[in-house]
Amino acid sequence: MSAAIPSRSRAGAPAGSPVPAGTAALLDPSVYLVTDRALCGARGVAETVRLAVEGGVAMVQLREKHASLDEQLRQVEELAVAIEGRARFVVNDRLDVAVAARDRGLPVDGVHLGQGDEQVGTARAELGDDAILGLTANAPEHLDAVLRLPSGTVDYLGVGVIRPTATKPDHPPALGVDGFARFAAASPLPCVAIGGVRIEDLPELRQGGAAGVALVSALCAAPDPAAAARRFAAAWSRAMPSRATPSRATRSRDARNGAEEGALPSPGFGGAEGAPR
Repeated sequence: MSAAIPSRSRAGAPAGSPVPAGTAALLDPSVYLVTDRALCGARGVAETVRLAVEGGVAMVQLREKHASLDEQLRQVEELAVAIEGRARFVVNDRLDVAVAARDRGLPVDGVHLGQGDEQVGTARAELGDDAILGLTANAPEHLDAVLRLPSGTVDYLGVGVIRPTATKPDHPPALGVDGFARFAAASPLPCVAIGGVRIEDLPELRQGGAAGVALVSALCAAPDPAAAARRFAAAWSRAMPSRATPSRATRSRDARNGAEEGALPSPGFGGAEGAPR
């Protein structure tokens, strides 16, 4: 018999209560765990997630490329119990899994899609306005496509890779920290840095406009995921931007104005000669 799925409190819950269900407006991707079954090893994905959330992870993405719908739904249930409503929870790529999980009452907040996955408009229609919808982006044409979407279709962009990483061998050329900053400056949406992010990158990434950092091996392969998550969460908190980050509405307005004036950067966003910092 499976453990009970924790219920989600709604907006206005007292401090310390589980986060409200499916409210993208309260999105916090500051320290964002992307799961990897192989890297979690014998400890398992659910226990790794439980420990990482205990340490301060604010958002979890279940990334399971080769499991069936039923297998992923079982994993969703296990992770929902491990998270206990303490972090946002999205499913990578599989819109069908996210929809089926929500239909079953499982506390899944949304989906993260790649450029080759389901149409984001379809995902928004299927999941509803309250769901979190993330999209992978790393090139000027991706930003152009985002600017053409109806407002509110996508909530954040996963931008990378920052440096080459073995967890995604088919990744695009590395942006480096400087390339990420240029991309984030042109984006109308919050940008989460992913791919080879190191703890020493956090001050420069946050100064460069990052809304958060997505971590795979740094947490999944850590001997103590809770301790590793605490270190990243503390480093993120210390890395406060020197000036206020523009609001989503301001970024959207400025980006649209830039697009109309031809001001969006057209060259690649990578660092010098495409090399990561």
